[in-house]
Amino acid sequence: MTHPALEPGRTAVITGAASGIGLAAAKTLAARGLNVMLADRHEGALAEAHAAVEALSAPDKVRSQVTDVARFDDLQALQDMAGVHFGAVNVLMNNAGVGANPGKPWEDLDGWRRLMEVNLWGAINGVQAFVPWMLAQGGPGLVVNTGSKQGITLPPGNSAYNVSKAGLKAYTELLAHELRGAAAGRVTAHLLIPGATWTGMTRRGVEKPPGAWTAEQVVDFMLEGLERGDFYLLCPDNDVPRRLDERRMQWMADDVIKNRPALSRWHPDYAESFAEFIKED
Repeated sequence: MTHPALEPGRTAVITGAASGIGLAAAKTLAARGLNVMLADRHEGALAEAHAAVEALSAPDKVRSQVTDVARFDDLQALQDMAGVHFGAVNVLMNNAGVGANPGKPWEDLDGWRRLMEVNLWGAINGVQAFVPWMLAQGGPGLVVNTGSKQGITLPPGNSAYNVSKAGLKAYTELLAHELRGAAAGRVTAHLLIPGATWTGMTRRGVEKPPGAWTAEQVVDFMLEGLERGDFYLLCPDNDVPRRLDERRMQWMADDVIKNRPALSRWHPDYAESFAEFIKED
């Protein structure tokens, strides 16, 4: 059953909508008959995205606004604009993100702060700006926050990104729980967890690797999961099936339960044990 917030005539606001998963979501929802408001901080790319989405819909059903999600005032202005043009918002997709690597946990304080302000605080700002209004509207509502498997399995190499997405996972879980009490299921929250995905953030002038999904595949999977009522929208890709994701995540949870060293999956003393674990049925 389609989530009632996704019915034709409803309104969706999508951040990070100028490329990748955000643009794919905007196109798909517009083609389904929803009003769509696109937000992104890259003005030129946003204008191109607006034209592409409008071609699938109608001029009065598509709006866009340059938005820096790290600034709450920008999200509040976006909410005001949605109210003026569409009267209500039913879908909020906090999708904006950056993948910059500021270094190790003790390096580049400003770089860590900038990444957190987009990847974690961007979603918090979006929820703070829109969810009280969505609750007050009295209609159906849907919040999707774009997380990452790295926020669950924490592979070494980009600590700041992992921390931002781990924080977003916890925030979205708590949001979903609180909404159950505040809205009795009328407004719901969900965590999108893409696998390897070919997006604007990952292109960088090279060809799509065969193992990656397209942004459109991720959006299709997301909508299928929302129809089932899933909270964790855990996407596979062409290289990593769900079972492998599950085994990796189970190993991470067992680090705490079994009191193993932090990130034992990458600890040389546990390399053989981990290899055997992921082979088990």
